[in-house]
Amino acid sequence: MVPPQRKDGPKKDGKSQGDPASRSGSAKDGSSRTRDGKDAPARRSGGTSGGRKNASTTDGGRKGASSARGSKSAAEGRARTSDGGRTRASGSGRTRVSDGGRTRPGPHRPRSGGGPRGRGGPPRRPPKRRIRVPFRRRDPMKRLNAGLLVVAFVLSLFAGRLVQLQTIESGHYTARALEQRLRKIDLPAVRGDITDAQGNPLAMTVEARLIYADPSVIKPEKRQQIAGALAPMLGLDQAAVLKQLSRQNSRYEVLAHGVRPDQARLVLGMKFLGIGTYPEYRREYPNDSLAAGVIGFVNAEGRGGAGLEYSMNRQLAGRAGWQRIEISPDGQHIPMGEDQKRPPVPGKGLRLTLMRDVQYKAQQAIEAQVKATGARSGSVIVMDPRNGQLLAMASAPGYDPNDYGKSNWRRWGSPLVQEAYEPGSTGKVVTAAAVLERGGVTPETTFRVPYSVRRYDRTFHDSEEHATERLTFAGVLAKSSNVGTILASERIDQDTLYKFLRDFGFGQKTAVGLPAETPGQLRAPKQWSGTDRYPIAFGQSLSVNALQMASVYSTIANGGVRVAPNLVAGTTADDGSFTPAAAPAQKRVISQRTAQEIRDMLEGVTTKEGTAPKAQIPGYRVAGKTGTAQIVNPSTGTYEDGGYTASFAGFAPADAPQLVVQVVLQHPTRGSYFGGDVAAPVFKDVMNFALQTRKIPPSGSRAPSVKIYADD
Repeated sequence: MVPPQRKDGPKKDGKSQGDPASRSGSAKDGSSRTRDGKDAPARRSGGTSGGRKNASTTDGGRKGASSARGSKSAAEGRARTSDGGRTRASGSGRTRVSDGGRTRPGPHRPRSGGGPRGRGGPPRRPPKRRIRVPFRRRDPMKRLNAGLLVVAFVLSLFAGRLVQLQTIESGHYTARALEQRLRKIDLPAVRGDITDAQGNPLAMTVEARLIYADPSVIKPEKRQQIAGALAPMLGLDQAAVLKQLSRQNSRYEVLAHGVRPDQARLVLGMKFLGIGTYPEYRREYPNDSLAAGVIGFVNAEGRGGAGLEYSMNRQLAGRAGWQRIEISPDGQHIPMGEDQKRPPVPGKGLRLTLMRDVQYKAQQAIEAQVKATGARSGSVIVMDPRNGQLLAMASAPGYDPNDYGKSNWRRWGSPLVQEAYEPGSTGKVVTAAAVLERGGVTPETTFRVPYSVRRYDRTFHDSEEHATERLTFAGVLAKSSNVGTILASERIDQDTLYKFLRDFGFGQKTAVGLPAETPGQLRAPKQWSGTDRYPIAFGQSLSVNALQMASVYSTIANGGVRVAPNLVAGTTADDGSFTPAAAPAQKRVISQRTAQEIRDMLEGVTTKEGTAPKAQIPGYRVAGKTGTAQIVNPSTGTYEDGGYTASFAGFAPADAPQLVVQVVLQHPTRGSYFGGDVAAPVFKDVMNFALQTRKIPPSGSRAPSVKIYADD
């Protein structure tokens, strides 16, 4: 019979009271821990110490029950199970459960057998129970130390990064920050001035302003307002300005170059955030279109676009510099900020041989005649034959280099050296020089001159129909007879004629310094056909530019010595010092006697019997030659309906030449097209003015009597 259970109450020390065997047990053998952390005495089963056996099992905070069997009876054994401070006893003894210091009786579960191997069969295993593991609070000092370690580690990362930024990588980030504030601005060099022979400015550099924008600081709602205000003031396209202001990734956009200082002050007066100015220079031409074909212009990029501004750009421009400045967030220059600078080197100025007053008169005269005759273009050259200096180089129609963009780009060049034409009768002086030197011909040599002659399969004739005439060679030149020139040219071979043409400068550039100069066309004799030598003798089937033709007459006026044409007298430095240009090349082409004979013959051209009486200047002896050459029609490749080139070249005073004037009119369409009618009057007007300007006294001698017709 199973004894009744006894309920024991808890004691003050938290221990539960068991049987005597339990009280006398050792805590070492089977102790259980109560909630206050003290060991509870193990319970014993049976009456004596012999035969007592305890067993305990712990697995992850979980203790299993252990059964002890006595030697007398299995019912006297006890099994204890400790689970998180809970103790259960089963069998014939007492069962107590301790939970949180409370003791309560457990259920009575009798065995089916009397012992571990009873007659009722093997002992029944107790049912599995879910064991709840309570939360174990660890040592707070350990948690605090762990937390401090984590905080210290994080702080060490921050400190390491701080050291890295302020020491190891400080230079890199400082440079990047400075780079964000710095702006590199080009500092153009002061371009050298271009002056005439007396120092009068023809092209000059003046102070200006650059207008720029910093789109990153301009508010989107202000862009339209700023573009609408600046575009009309600066002459810009409003849509283009708005596009520049909308580039958010940009901090520097150039809106306009070369703005006048007073305009720049108006721009700054609007106080637009992100709009600023910077000093620069702009090119100005104080005489507007005067000598534009020679001087040229400077384009928007600051480089020469035509004329001397283009060909002499390196000397004029100098070397540009640069400056790095700091820009504040609102787009303004920080005066005391970082400032790196490479100063520019100013360009050299050019002093030309041109005389402004003579240039003005020449340009005025040719513009008026081009308009009066309906000519396609015209040019005037005034030259000193003694040193090759060019005193005037005018062409029409011209353009204003201050506003070159509004003119036709075809006018930007210089037709004086770029346009090739057939010289016509003005080229006959070269043939005359060759036959006087090598052909045994004199000014009095007589030629029987019909209206036309036939050579091989071609017929050549004079410009006006006439009966057969007996002319002296001087008369042939005075009458400008093509047939008479052909007859005289047959006294020399074609190689001799070619040599004289080359010596006078045909087929080669003058090297005056203007861009895109044409050398003209002069083929070698081996390329001539059977009849080419005849039109070449009277100035056709070859081409020249106007300056080459002026050089031919300068050679005759200078006694047979050719001085290369020159336009640049020298250069001026920034300090005002002048360096003269190298002396021009000189070469004797014909003898002085031959030159004198041709000069006398050319005086006959300006007489009443000659072709250019309109070239006469009262008080001065004038020598010259007219030219009326057909123009090749580019559509057909023939002279038919191609028009004419009217020209006149001459010098004065004929007894001591000091000035040469060459006039060319291309394709006049109103009135006469003969050189003596349309070009000679321009020669007279310009030559008379130049003689007065240079204070050249009138001739002190009478003109020689030139025999034109031979005696019967």
